[in-house]
Order: sequence, then structure tokens, then C-alpha cells
Amino acid sequence: MVGGREREQERERDEHFMRRALALAERGWGRTNPNPLVGAVVVRGDRVVAEAHHERFGGPHAEALALKRAGAQAEGAELYVNWEPCVRYEGKRTPPCVEAILEAGIRRVVVATRDPTPQIDGRGIQQLREAGLEVVEGVLEREAQKLNEIRVKYARTGLPFVTLKYAMTLDGKVATVTGDSRWISSEASRRYAHRLRARYAAVLVGIGTVLHDDPQLTVRRCEGPDPARIVLDSRGRIPPHSKILRVESEAPTVIATVEMSPEHERALKELDASPPIEIWRLPPGPEGRVDLPALLRRMGERAWDSLLVEGGPTVAASFVEQGLVDKVVAFVAPKLVGGREAPTPLAGRGVARMAEALSLSDVEVRQRGPDVVIEGYLRYPDSPGERR
Repeated sequence: MVGGREREQERERDEHFMRRALALAERGWGRTNPNPLVGAVVVRGDRVVAEAHHERFGGPHAEALALKRAGAQAEGAELYVNWEPCVRYEGKRTPPCVEAILEAGIRRVVVATRDPTPQIDGRGIQQLREAGLEVVEGVLEREAQKLNEIRVKYARTGLPFVTLKYAMTLDGKVATVTGDSRWISSEASRRYAHRLRARYAAVLVGIGTVLHDDPQLTVRRCEGPDPARIVLDSRGRIPPHSKILRVESEAPTVIATVEMSPEHERALKELDASPPIEIWRLPPGPEGRVDLPALLRRMGERAWDSLLVEGGPTVAASFVEQGLVDKVVAFVAPKLVGGREAPTPLAGRGVARMAEALSLSDVEVRQRGPDVVIEGYLRYPDSPGERR
């Protein structure tokens, strides 16, 4: 009975410090891609002696930073980390964290979840155990995998994690009958939408959105890096004066096309853009439009691990109907606009029966200003479980 109570107390203690590691990890939001979000906490007794998070891609890992800050106090201490420590393998940009842990003299390591990257996947934990350290796995594992859902999919498949985001009125419209859509959602919702942009490697719209709304697709309502901007422009129609081609940003703008005249391509490449406009010629998919799986493969090869789809109803339907969406984030504003011809979030074929409707799993509902935000993972008929 005493043993059971002690184990319960140890579990509660481990979860307490792991929650701190997860909170630290989130501070790297948008700056670590394609690396995971990682936080590390060094503990002696019940006292935190050092902590750190992975701040940016290419920079020191969280474990190495925390151990450096702990110094001699790391000897015989415990390390809490929400992601399996990395090991040495070809292509790594930073020293392996397992070696740093062993050199620091840590006696116990608590890990939330394994790294599914094929070169790691359990090897870091195995090496620590073989060196005589106590390793505890699976503490707040679900929370850790959700925080790094982008990294989990990219590590397993080499393809970006795809989120469909849209805003609609309470009666399910994304614009009025005249096409006006500014603004459906509140300022609080728009700030959150920009925070999402900062988390994703790329944001995508269709040429229709560019022609109608002339967006910039940058991060403006919060701090964070701009994502790469991708325009689906199968016929090469984007006007050279479009704002998206002239924004001041370190992130590139990509025109994904099937065909484009040499003259138009030359005009785009001659724009004074930094970095230069990129034109990706991709094979045709359904109805002669850009083949979306080919686009995602190209992104994966570029190490762009995530995509936020902000396109209109046609683009959204293309991603959904081809089974390419992992997550949906829908902003619902308490407004009614009516009109049979007013567009809804999804165009496309639709389903004939309600039983055929796609459903979301692991749904979260929260409020942003007056709006309701619904987030969940899209479930397809061939994938009854959560798509993570």
C-alpha cells in the first residue's frame, strides 16, 4: 500500500516538472521548424536548478542549454524533457544531446515521448539506459505529441502537416452574396490566426483569393517569423503588382503552377523581390489544376514541415476531397448574413448522405473575443483513428 502511494507521488511529481518542460517548449513556437518544440528542466530534489528551451532551428538544443546553465549542479540530478534526446547520426547540425547528458552526470531522465525520426526512434533512450541511467518514458505523452503534432507527421512521412483554417458566420458563410468577407472574425480571432501563421512553415491560398482580396500572408498581429507564401496558380495568372509578390519578408513567395507563359515568368522573376519569387512547375492533377500531393512532396523535400491552407472554398474542397487535411481550425463569428448564393467554407462535390460526412476527432472548442474557435483532426473513412 505504501509502495503504491509512493509511486503515485512520484508520478505526480514527474508530471509537475514535465508540464514545466512543455510550457518552456512552446516558447519556440514557429522558430524551430523542422525541429521539434523542446523544453528541458534540470531538477535536484524538488528544486529546479536550470531550464531551457530550443529557441531556433540550428541553435543549441534545450537539453544542452539547460545542462550548461546547471553546471556542476547537474551531477546526480534529474532531467525532464518532453522529446527524446537526440543521438549522433549523419546530417545532424548540432552535437547529440545524449552525449551531453552523460557528460553532465545526470542520474535520471524523464521523457514524455519518443522521437519518431527513423534515425532516432528509441536509440537515445536505449543509449541512456545502457549507460546505467534510469529513464522513465511516457509522462504526459499525449500532451507532448500534440504539441509536436507537426514534427510527428513530418518525421514519419516526410510530408508536411496540413491544417485547413477558415472563418465563417453563424449561418455558415465565408462571404456575403457580393463577395465581401472583411471582416468575419474579431480582432482577437485574427491575432490567433496570425499566431498560427507564425507556427507553420508555409501558408497557401489560391489565385482566386489573390485576385479578389490581394492578401500579404505575413505575420503582423503577433511576434513571429513569416511563413513561406504559396499561391496555387495553375494557369499562371497572378498579376505582377500583387501585394504577395512585393512584401518585405525573409520568407519566400512560391507560385505553384502547371503552365505559365515565358513572358509572364520573366516578368515575375524580374521583380525586385528578396528572396526572389520562386516558380514551381508541377504536374496537373484533377481538372488540370496543380497536383496537390506533388506539391506536398516538394515541400517535404524542401524541409517545410507544415502547411496552413487559407484558400477559398474551391481550394479547401480540393485538399479535403483528396484526403490531405490533418487538422481543421474553424472560426465561427456570431453573425448572420443569409443569401442562398453566399459561399460556404467548402465547395466541391459534397456528400449525398449525412452518414458520409467527414467528422473531426479530439475536438477542442474555445472562445476568442466574441467568436468560437473549433479545432479537431479530420477523420477519413480509411483512417478511423486520429490522423496524428
